[in-house]
Parts: sequence; structure tokens; C-alpha cells
Amino acid sequence: MKGSPQVSFPLSIPSPSPEWSSFTLGPFTIHAYALCILAGIIAATVMTSRRLTKRGGEPGVVLDIILWAVPLGIVGARIYHVLTHPSDYFFEGADPLEVFAIWNGGNAIFGALLGGAVGAYIGCRMSGIRFWAFADALAPGMLVAQAMGRLGNWFNEELFGLPTDLPWGLEVSAANPALPIGLPPETLFHPTFLYEMIWNVVGVVLILAIERKVALRWGKAFGVYLIWYGLGRSFFESIRVDPSEIFFGLRTNVWAALAAILLGIILIAVQSRRHTGLPASVYVPGREWKGPDAEVESEESDSDPEDHGDEAVGPAEADDVAATSTSNSRL
Repeated sequence: MKGSPQVSFPLSIPSPSPEWSSFTLGPFTIHAYALCILAGIIAATVMTSRRLTKRGGEPGVVLDIILWAVPLGIVGARIYHVLTHPSDYFFEGADPLEVFAIWNGGNAIFGALLGGAVGAYIGCRMSGIRFWAFADALAPGMLVAQAMGRLGNWFNEELFGLPTDLPWGLEVSAANPALPIGLPPETLFHPTFLYEMIWNVVGVVLILAIERKVALRWGKAFGVYLIWYGLGRSFFESIRVDPSEIFFGLRTNVWAALAAILLGIILIAVQSRRHTGLPASVYVPGREWKGPDAEVESEESDSDPEDHGDEAVGPAEADDVAATSTSNSRL
């Protein structure tokens, strides 16, 4: 309409100002990257705790597991990153202490999965929680944590993709060492951090939606997580420009993503064959916690010698627990 003010929209995603990436608090330097990871861990812990408690776990028992899983996950993430980017840390004149400088970025989710799985297994053994019960409760929370953690890549101005002329292209400062040589200063790049954030949020919705229809137990929800994340990551990784080791024409993390997809498929296939019902409890036999408000899925069970004492609700009892399963899966 004539006389109306003109509204303009940005044609790119700006890079963060340096003061946004970190700030000082007394003698300490607080990094936005670390805050994003911490926020993701807290969100995943709260979500997992609610889901596991609703399924019969003692309130707060997730903390006993997280105290093992998080530290070992961080260690695994850093080790994996360093081993898959050796040229960044091992060269003539390199500072060996830079290997431990996780505040400068460089933590790999696949390493976090491996290290976190070891920590979670230890925590589950000590608390009496079934490992797969914890993994299923964790699955959507993992995607939430990863989505929040990816925001830290924007603050660090790292892990961006190939050049693009799309309106949501990412601006990258000329001083960025990862900037490809020879490109015009106005070049925009695919914001792969944003793509993965969106993909992960959609994955959360997907898992919760499937759980409304199908009881994803015995590690099947975690299997869906592995497949979904692996599919997205295999693509996002393939368009990134940051240096990476290449094996048989593919980046290391693309191979890791493909391995995650395969593992997820195997996990779902094997567990679907071995377990046709629901677990009687999130606890291993003899370690159950019975709270006044705990909604334990079933007290009926049949034995499976291959599970070393694991209990499962058989097909005949599936209808009896369907209502409870549906209620629990909506968390």
C-alpha cells in the first residue's frame, strides 16, 4: 500500500560477535559453547528422568547414571575428535596441551556416544536399572541435547558447509581459519549446525509419535534414534568444509553415521525377535524399586535365559499392558 513502511528481511545468518562467544566472570572465562552443551545435558537429564520415573524408576535414579555417563561421554567425545583430526593437534611446534582444550571446540558426538554408553552401562549396573530401559528413556533427550549443543557451533563459528546462495546462508568472518581460500568475502555457507538442529527436533517428535502407536522397548527407541541421527548426519557431514580424515572417499564421520544406521537396524531387528512383549520392570530382577506412585508396566513375566535374568511380558500379556504402555510413551 502506498505510504506503508518497507519491511526488509536479512538475506543471511550473521556470524556472532566475538563478545558473544565468551565472557568473563571474575577470574573465569565462560564460553557460550560450553553453556550450550551444559544446557543440553540438563534438558536431556530432566526429560530422561521423567520418562524413566513414569515407567517405574525411582525419582532421581537417572542422576546416578548421568554422573558416570556425562564425564565418560565428554572424554570419549574429545578423544574421538583428536584421533579423527590428528593434523590439528600433532605437528611440529604444536602445543600438546591443546589436546585437552575442549573449550576451544572439538567434541565429536560419536565419541560421546561410545564413552557415554560405557558410563551409562556402569551407572546402570550400580543402580540396578536395565541398560536398554535407560537407553530408551534417553533416546529423545539425546536429540534435544544434540540440538542445543549444535548452537554452540554457531557461537564458535565452526563446522559450516559448502558455499551457497540460499537466503539463509551463513556469514563467516574473513579471519576464520576454516574459511576456504580464494572465495569472495561475501560468500555465504550452508549453516549445517542449523540443519542438524532442525533434524534433531524433528527426530524427537518422530520418536514420541511412534511411541504412541508402538511400545518401543528393549532398546528399540534407541535404535530409532541411531537410524534417524545417522541418516541426517551422513548428509550434513558430507557438505561440511572443515578438514577431516578421508577413508575410501568418505569423511570419517560419514562412516560413523553409516555405522550408527546399521547398528540401529540390527538393534531393532534383534530385539524385536528376542522380545515380543514389554519388560516387566526398568530394573533388573531383584533390584526393583516400588514407589507408591510408580507406574510399573507389569508384574507378569516370562524368563529368557539368553538375557541372563531379564524379564519380559509375553505376547499373551501384551493386551493387558497396552494401556499402561500408551500412557507411559506419551512422556
